Order: sequence, then structure tokens, then C-alpha cells
Amino acid sequence: MTRIAIVEWEDGLLPGTEAWSRIRALVDDLHPDILVTNEMPFGNWLPRVKGFDPEQAQAWARLHDEALDELAALNATTIVSSRPVMHPDALANEAFIMERGTYRFLHHKHLFPAEPNWEEASWFKPFHSGFEPLAAGKTMIGALLCTELMFPRCAKLLGQRGADVIAAPRATGGNSVLWHAASVMAAASAGAYVVSSNRSRNPASPDSIFGGGGFATDPHGRLIGTTSEENPVVVVEIDESIARAAKSEYPHYVSEEYLGGQFPGAD
Repeated sequence: MTRIAIVEWEDGLLPGTEAWSRIRALVDDLHPDILVTNEMPFGNWLPRVKGFDPEQAQAWARLHDEALDELAALNATTIVSSRPVMHPDALANEAFIMERGTYRFLHHKHLFPAEPNWEEASWFKPFHSGFEPLAAGKTMIGALLCTELMFPRCAKLLGQRGADVIAAPRATGGNSVLWHAASVMAAASAGAYVVSSNRSRNPASPDSIFGGGGFATDPHGRLIGTTSEENPVVVVEIDESIARAAKSEYPHYVSEEYLGGQFPGAD
């Protein structure tokens, strides 16, 4: 069994603050094997308006870079998170694994919303293609960053490549029904656990847009854990053997041979 922590962390979170001290205390007490954070968890959410701003992008990327040591110091063997990484004409949203303080690249987000408050399409693009899981201890972990969870084809690809767990850091509003439905389809398609953490509203910000509500779903689509304002860090236990057995069960085993090349670019 592997113990995985899901979280909801408030918008505007900064290392060294009282809010961060509370998070450290909770994680230290729970000591999970794996901690999955929300998407790009530090600072105020940047892509609320359309139009890439290099100076603001650089500052947000620098904040996350400087916060890596704070993440590594948390009392979790493995941390799965994402951060904005600066490139000449755009940011990349880079999922990574931090295992015992060692940083490993996992994935660049490929699919972006384009609407008020979530204008990511004008700020981000991937600079590395593909969906590949990595081993962290005995667990194979893949990543689907927020909107990517809405596309079961991506989840199935990770399952075909051996993922036991799909980590899905998010920064979403309060439509939990939609996101729980997405996690059920992703879990069933992949034959894997889906563990997802989210940004939550900042009590000091009256126009906060984030809904909180981290959750975990087992390979058969059952909800096995949720966070709340009262319990912002929750640990669930997963069994990798269940995920591996699910790879031979319906619907994961269904052949796609007759779909041919109808999904170009899925790899």
C-alpha cells in the first residue's frame, strides 16, 4: 500500500508565510509517501487575462523556482507538482517529480483553456511532447495537468504505458461534478488511480475564482477521498496491484485497432 496526500492550497500561497507554516505542519504530521500539489501552486494565478507578458511570466517562474527547496523540505518521500518554466516566447507548464530532493521532469501541459480567468492558451505551450509515466519507488506515476484530465485518450495512453497513478494538479473553479466525472473516465480508461489537488479560494481575496476540492478516484471509478476547507490535506491509500490488474479489465483492455489514425498527435 502507498499513502498519497491530496490537497487544496489557497490562491496567493507564498513560502515563509503563516499559510505555508500550516501546510508544513499538516504534511509533517501525515508523512505521506507521495504528495500531489495543485497546479503551479505559488503566488497569485497569473493567466487571468489574455496576452503573454514576459516580465510577469519571468517573475512567476522565478517564484516557483525559488520555492523548490521549500517543496523538497516537506515531509513526503515523493512530491508531484507543476511549475511555470520560462521560454523565449511562452511559458511551459512543467509537471515534475521531486523524490528525496531530486528533481525529475515528468510532462509539459499540452491542452489549454482560453477564456476569462483561464487565458492559458495565450501564455503557455509545450516544449516537450508526449505522455510518459515515471517510476517513483514502486509506483509508476503519470501526469495530466488540469484540462488534460478532460480527455480520456490521454489517460488511456498513460495506462497503456504502465501508470499506476495519474497525478492531476488543477487550478479550477467550483464545478466539482464535471471534474469528478472526468476523473472517473480517466481512471477507467487508464486502469489507474487518479489523484487530483486544486487551488482554493483565498479568504483575503473577494474575487477568488478557485473552488478547492482535491479528490482521489480508484481504477474502477470509485471516489476514495476528498479535501475540504476543514481538511485541506487528506491521505488515501492505494494498492498498485489493483491498478495493474485493472489493465486487463473492461474498458482498458478494449482494442483501438479500428480507430486507425483518427487521433493524430496523441503521442
